[in-house]
Amino acid sequence: MKVDEFDSIIFDCDGVLIDVTKSYDTTINKTISYVLKEIADITVDIPLTNEILLKFKSTGGFNDEIDITYSGVLCYIAAKKLNKNPTELILDVLNNADDTGITYIEGFLNKIDVDISDIKLRLGYPSTDKNDLIHATFDQLFFGPELYNKIFQKKSKFSENGFIENDNVIVNSELVETLKKKFNDKIAIVTGRGFNAINSSLKEILNQFNVQNSVFLEDEPRKLAKPNPQSLIRAMKGLNSKNCLYVGDSMEDMILAQKASELGFQATFCGIYGSGKLPEMKKKLFAEYNVPLIIETINQLPDILMIKKA
Repeated sequence: MKVDEFDSIIFDCDGVLIDVTKSYDTTINKTISYVLKEIADITVDIPLTNEILLKFKSTGGFNDEIDITYSGVLCYIAAKKLNKNPTELILDVLNNADDTGITYIEGFLNKIDVDISDIKLRLGYPSTDKNDLIHATFDQLFFGPELYNKIFQKKSKFSENGFIENDNVIVNSELVETLKKKFNDKIAIVTGRGFNAINSSLKEILNQFNVQNSVFLEDEPRKLAKPNPQSLIRAMKGLNSKNCLYVGDSMEDMILAQKASELGFQATFCGIYGSGKLPEMKKKLFAEYNVPLIIETINQLPDILMIKKA
């Protein structure tokens, strides 16, 4: 691999451009707590530890935080039915998980003979209109009442500020401009976020990217979710890129790049490990999978790419 061979650079958002530890990760736990109390009279403050959240994201099948939320709810209710410790059950589930996400979780619970059909029916997840209990609760908590109403034209049942306000933006205009010069404006984003969510946090910085050839998967059909490589391939085609550097922070991102390459669209994965609460665990995971480029933060990209300072 030669760093001067890349003709474009494409970014994931969460954990790369934005530290979401206090926004998305918090929303996962708050939503699980609310839904468990609402439908199963289970009280728990922090359902998923940082280690468990990382394990979910390390399977390759949970790029969507709401899928993690749904899985957490299922496992807690299954544990109650089985009279088991929920954390131990979740770890049992995840220790053998593949990249099929909620399909795997549902299948595992069915195999251990716990009837979750009533809960699945009650939750109705995932719904095409995203109006099921988990989707609606998550979005209302994440966006807050004002932004939720603006995006969905509906009133939130919560009055508190949205956790999106806790997004910590890592990327800055100077870095984007440096990379734009390096890659002749071939710089885009492929993220699980929707456009409204990323625009709300990145603001004017988002316009420095090639938005037209970026992909915001929350706004796309569910079948395109990572690690389906079609989103990355679409972005590469739009940029007329033959050899891209894809910068992400998860196993889904790694698999996405690998699958795109297998289909003839050369994509090299660069793993970011520094923005979560367990950076050394993520760094070790990337090393175990022989990720070609592993860096702590995107701010190291100019040095890695040997961009000469003005």
